[in-house]
Amino acid sequence: MNSGTHAGSPAEAADADLVDGYLPDDEVLATARARSADLGCGPLSAGAGATLRFLATTLRAKAVVEVGTGAGVSGLCLLRGMVDDGILTSIDIEPEYHRAARSAFREAGYPPGRTRLIMGRALDVLPRLTPGGYDLVFVDSAPIEYPSCYEKAVALLRPGGILAFHNVSGARVTDPSRRDPDTLALREVARAFREDDRLVPALLPVGGGLLVAAIA
Repeated sequence: MNSGTHAGSPAEAADADLVDGYLPDDEVLATARARSADLGCGPLSAGAGATLRFLATTLRAKAVVEVGTGAGVSGLCLLRGMVDDGILTSIDIEPEYHRAARSAFREAGYPPGRTRLIMGRALDVLPRLTPGGYDLVFVDSAPIEYPSCYEKAVALLRPGGILAFHNVSGARVTDPSRRDPDTLALREVARAFREDDRLVPALLPVGGGLLVAAIA
């Protein structure tokens, strides 16, 4: 019998606090996070943001796609990991999110040429991007769209590129009593990652669960 902690235990809560507090927000990130709260768009946790920056740095990412701009919290984390001339393409349907993100990027000192913000539905925009032309694709949008985004996102990645989906909670995905559409969509995309021979997947316990995979 496994003697580890149970989901939701005080020990796990303490671990989550440690992960999120390990690299505290600077002023720019804190401001972007406050804007996210004002807009109600649920900012990325500090731990998940640090993981994205780590992945972008490891890849020496030059071209990154983000689905779900929010107020720019995740975009800042990705930009900080990318090479100096890298370009972040960020997709969202909400114009106020793009306005908030532009403010965050400007406050962080990134010139407009480092970001390409596209207004529209991800399922319409992703097929118009260059196949095999990106180092990293990060998806943080409505869970119901995750299965449809999945194949389109894989097609954008170069060999060795990384795919990351946010808020794929292990507890939520594995609880058979949950049958709502969002949970079923998360379960479907988690299964697709696991069964796709092109991918080397892992589910990381940061934020609401970060499902990642490298293109083999």
